[in-house]
Amino acid sequence: MRKVCRSGIRYWTLVVVFLIVSKGHTAKADFSIGTPTNMGANVNSSSGDGASCTSADELEMYFGSNRSSGRGNWDIWVCKRQTIHDPWGPAENLGAPINSQHAERYPSLTADGLTLYFSDAIWESPRPGGRGQQDLWLATRPSRSEPWHAPVNVGGPVNSASIDCYPSVSGDGLILVFTSMRAGGRGGLDLWMSTRSNAADPWGAPSNLSSVNTPSQDLECGLSADGLALVFCSNRANGVGSYDIWMTTRKSRQDPWLPAMNLGPRFNGPAEEGSPGFSAGMNTLFYDSNGKGGFGDYDKLQAPIIPQVDFNSDYLVDISDLLMLIENWGQPGPSLDMGPHPWGDGVINAADLEVLMGYWGKDVYDPHLLAHWALDEFEGEVAYDSAGENDAQVLGHGVWDSDGGQIQGALALSGDKAFLSTPLVLNPADTVFSVFAWIKGGMPGQVILSQESGVNWLMADVGAGELRTDLSDPVVSSRRGTSGGMPLIGPAVIADGNWHCVGLVWDGSHRILYVDDLEIARDTVNNLEQAHGAFYIGTGSGLEAGLFWSGMIDDVRIYNRVVKP
Repeated sequence: MRKVCRSGIRYWTLVVVFLIVSKGHTAKADFSIGTPTNMGANVNSSSGDGASCTSADELEMYFGSNRSSGRGNWDIWVCKRQTIHDPWGPAENLGAPINSQHAERYPSLTADGLTLYFSDAIWESPRPGGRGQQDLWLATRPSRSEPWHAPVNVGGPVNSASIDCYPSVSGDGLILVFTSMRAGGRGGLDLWMSTRSNAADPWGAPSNLSSVNTPSQDLECGLSADGLALVFCSNRANGVGSYDIWMTTRKSRQDPWLPAMNLGPRFNGPAEEGSPGFSAGMNTLFYDSNGKGGFGDYDKLQAPIIPQVDFNSDYLVDISDLLMLIENWGQPGPSLDMGPHPWGDGVINAADLEVLMGYWGKDVYDPHLLAHWALDEFEGEVAYDSAGENDAQVLGHGVWDSDGGQIQGALALSGDKAFLSTPLVLNPADTVFSVFAWIKGGMPGQVILSQESGVNWLMADVGAGELRTDLSDPVVSSRRGTSGGMPLIGPAVIADGNWHCVGLVWDGSHRILYVDDLEIARDTVNNLEQAHGAFYIGTGSGLEAGLFWSGMIDDVRIYNRVVKP
């Protein structure tokens, strides 16, 4: 059984899936991009922190920042770590000769770690010795243990007399995508691409990515190491905010780029998102944002790139998926080919088995997850819904605890008119549903989850603090001649100061209560009463005094399906 409340598991809500069409050796499986998170204080500063790239082993990350301790207005910095499982260490200025009193930004590293491309910062004073208003530059070094040589201008035909910036190079150094305002484009700033046959050759004449560009601004790009995926930012129409992250892919290096897709509201907000890029191993998407809180002007965020390992779409990675992999062993099997992670190599083999086992027993993409408030924010008055568009407003005195939750952070409520309010998620009378949350503390009579103009979904009973729901059958309510039906109360006490995962499931015929993955109560209910109001976290449906939760709440989820822990 899938454990929806298992302690210590990080739950990723996958919000965008791109199907890479199979063709010969380029066959790929589906993949998803997980929930973005802030990269923290070692990477971000109180200033602007932008575009990044990683070394092939993903132990070094280079990025641009205009923090005050640099050499110029913008400098290139590097963070390091011992293993890919460790957090990034403190940022270090790359120093001379890469950085100068001018503006250096937008680094991109080849797979061997010996060539670093970067550009002048747009609209800033350019590095001397260039060809135009802003130029692309590169620096080399004999080995990764030796210092960088002085940067040289990439030269023509890549650089022009106009603006040329935001370089991103493929791992083998044979494809270079960048932004330019040169003549021949579709808009002001367009994406252009230059190629060459081997790393010793000069770059060829750039071509405009006409199938991707628009009359709007298309800029700040990140190319995957294999050259088959490209993320960029744009202020084109049909976006979410002023500048959004978009993505395009192609089947092979000989094929055209497909029309770009917006990554959607999980990544893009009403503010500006930009400087996107992939880690060298295509495990992570990086980008920056000046919205949703943070440490400074623009913060760096990251989101995991996850292969589609749930082959039979039952939301489990288990023996059924393993058998499907074994049955196709040695075959092309594009829908199962995900290793090496996440692109695949065109055949079902040990690389795919390794990826599958890495997700054994973990959460996978679930289209029935209507809302998920992880409550991992560290400041602000908004709790973001990573599965939908039901961001919650934090009202009253709530304190973010970034490390004290059962799953990462949590929100501590005071019990004094502090709660969260979200838009309508669902009408409980319309569909089967499941709701789960982690809670700690609370007092008898206090409410965990409720609905405006409805009733209390989950609460601690007024007796000894047992789990209780007041969602009931309206026919029964009418017969009783009261405004509410019979509550369902389980024997498990939840207001005891310990962490508990509490849940309510209605399968169309039964109300079922869960505490810590165990069913504690069930009865027969064929209908639930209508409710169309806001969803409340941490208070009763009528905002009555004494019902506000005094304790911690973490990782609240609502599904429109039956979940069995």
